[in-house]
Amino acid sequence: MAIENIEILKKPIANDITETIGNTPLVKLNRLTEGIDANVLVKLESFNPVSSVKDRVAVSLIEDAEKSGKINKDTTIIEPTSGNTGVALAFAAAAKGYKLKIILPESFSIERRKLVKIFGADLVLTPASEGIPGAIKEAERLNEEIENSIILQQFENPANPEIHERLTGKEILVDTDGDVDIVVGAIGTGGTITGIANAIKKEKDDFKAIGVEAAASPIITEGKKGSHKIQGISPGFIADTLDLDVIDEVVTVEDEDAGKTTIALAQKEGILAGISSGSAVYAALEIAKRPENKGKTIVAVLADTGERYLSVEWLSDLYY
Repeated sequence: MAIENIEILKKPIANDITETIGNTPLVKLNRLTEGIDANVLVKLESFNPVSSVKDRVAVSLIEDAEKSGKINKDTTIIEPTSGNTGVALAFAAAAKGYKLKIILPESFSIERRKLVKIFGADLVLTPASEGIPGAIKEAERLNEEIENSIILQQFENPANPEIHERLTGKEILVDTDGDVDIVVGAIGTGGTITGIANAIKKEKDDFKAIGVEAAASPIITEGKKGSHKIQGISPGFIADTLDLDVIDEVVTVEDEDAGKTTIALAQKEGILAGISSGSAVYAALEIAKRPENKGKTIVAVLADTGERYLSVEWLSDLYY
């Protein structure tokens, strides 16, 4: 569609920034799918207010805690995270007036740290060698130390997959008129792909949900954990928010393949996405090449924006 044909649609005025989450666009891949006889779409979660799929989760976690009476205006929210949930909680806490402490392994990008701080949250860094488990341990220590504090538990809280069942999955169904065969999503907490699978499988018996994990840390497919470079996925354990009963397949992606696909998305499709998005698209393209998927519609969920990774040296080495 030419730009002159774009319609201006009236939208309601949001009462606050948290009401702008969701309804992110689906975009067809063109140049990356040359020679592939399947329809590959990407869901751009970077169109959320602070540019990631975790914006949905952050608002859901806080509002669930509000409804259940677990937090009040004097509560300090604490959360261990690989970064995007921290940024998302920081924006939501700022909008709603809550104090927030984010616990982040120091190995994650500098952009994440700065974004957490600009929203006014406190940032606590933990050793890179300890990964997410180290951040969780520090969060638990702070929770015991700080009166009237709470850990929202994105790795355990059912409000995580529920928001994707209520919104993300249904958005995909609506935007494709129900014509979606496969959704591919990289697995961190697993809430995104679990919620999407729950929503779509209620409407389509033959739908498949496929998860992606880092080849260097195949905890789901092989029971092994290890260090890897795909920030935001494969934390080294299987979170309670991942329901493997609704996931039809989990595939692994090498760090370099994720990185190269991230660059290819930018340079061939004009889509600036994060490294985990690169892993999801790489997997989606490989899945699209399977003979049994000829003519099918495959959606890859792109979790965030590539602006959060411009300081990541190994990624920049691929395009400089």
